[in-house]
Amino acid sequence: MSSPCSTSPNELTTDRLVLQRWSIIEAAAVIDNTRSVYWADDFPADGDRVIANLFEQHPDWLGAYGHRLIIERDSGLTVGSLGLFWPPSEGILEIGYGIVASRRGRGYATEATRALAEYALTAPDVHTVSAAVELPNPSSLRVLEKAGFHHVATEENVARFRITKPDLDRQ
Repeated sequence: MSSPCSTSPNELTTDRLVLQRWSIIEAAAVIDNTRSVYWADDFPADGDRVIANLFEQHPDWLGAYGHRLIIERDSGLTVGSLGLFWPPSEGILEIGYGIVASRRGRGYATEATRALAEYALTAPDVHTVSAAVELPNPSSLRVLEKAGFHHVATEENVARFRITKPDLDRQ
């Protein structure tokens, strides 16, 4: 992949972002609607609340190959989240992402998605990262295309994308 990314078990760092693993404390703050000075004014979005409420049912999502907060390196503010829906199924992990409205259009979703997908493909027994996007969401479709994912199918109102280890080798 073209974007430089340094990795540690807790953080992935790109040119402009830090992808930090969610903690139980951060999830509780989102659930309880307790504001943090480290959040953009419009964080959390609805999708972040949904994910935070699911961690108790899916504790693996808090692991190294799970969900992450998206933090701007310049401001230190959390501006979204993305994650991998662990564990893999037959070597495939699904990815999802969201950026708060105030930070959209800056390429953050593409940068974060590219970095997390690249990291996911280092996980044991993972050979593919997939994503499903509703067709009325053209911005999200472009995120996946720019992040190096390939469109593989369209079913009803959903486009399906994927990226594999061989795709990374070609980039």
